[in-house]
Amino acid sequence: MSRLIAGCAGLLILIATFACSSPKSGPADSRTAAVPSGSPPLWGDLKPIVSVKELMRDMLDPAADYIFDAVKVEFTKTGTIERSPKTDEDWDKIRIGAVTIDEGMYLLKIPRPFAPPDDENNSAGPDATELSPAQIKAKLEADTVLWNAKIEALRNVGLEVLEIVKKKNTKELWDASENLDVACEQCHASYWYPKEDQAFYRALDKKLHDLPAPKTFAPARKQ
Repeated sequence: MSRLIAGCAGLLILIATFACSSPKSGPADSRTAAVPSGSPPLWGDLKPIVSVKELMRDMLDPAADYIFDAVKVEFTKTGTIERSPKTDEDWDKIRIGAVTIDEGMYLLKIPRPFAPPDDENNSAGPDATELSPAQIKAKLEADTVLWNAKIEALRNVGLEVLEIVKKKNTKELWDASENLDVACEQCHASYWYPKEDQAFYRALDKKLHDLPAPKTFAPARKQ
C-alpha cells in the first residue's frame, strides 16, 4: 500500500511539473504576430525618418554619383579627358556607392511619405512636369509588383558593380554605369515624371532629328 501511495504521489508531481512547463494557450506574441508566414523575424522595428524624395536626394543619388563619376568623358578647352578608376581609393569609392545602393534600395520597401510636408513637387497646372506625392502613392498601391520590380532592377546593378570592383574591370564598369542610368531613368519615368513616356521620347527624337545641321566656318584667308 505504501508503495502504491508513493507511486501515485510521484505521478501527481510529474503531471504538475509538465503542466507548469507547458506553454499556455493565448494570444500570439505581438512581436511575431505581424511577421508574414515564411518570413524570418526582424531584429527590430523599421521606422522611416525621411521621405522618398529626401532618401533619394541625400543617400541614393550621391551613392550613384560614385559610380557615374568614376567613368566618364569630360570635354575641356584642351580636348577630351576620359575618367576611369586608377587607384585602390578610386575603387573603394565605387564599392561604397554600390553597397549603399544595394542596401539603401530596400529602404524604399518601408512605407514612408513620398515628399516632405507641404512639398507637392512640380505637380500644379495642366502641364505639370512631376506627379504629386498623392499620385505617386496611388500608382504604387495600384501595382506594388511594379514598384518592387524597379527596386530589384536598381539593386541588381549595384550587385553587378560589386562584382566588377572585385575584378577591377574598368570596361565592365562603363557598361554597368550605363545600366544604372537606364534603371534610374525608367523608375523616374514611371513614378516621378509623367510626361516622359514613349510618346515623349518619340517627339524628342523627332525634334533632334529635325534640327538643322551645324554650320561650318572656314578660317578667314589672309589678305
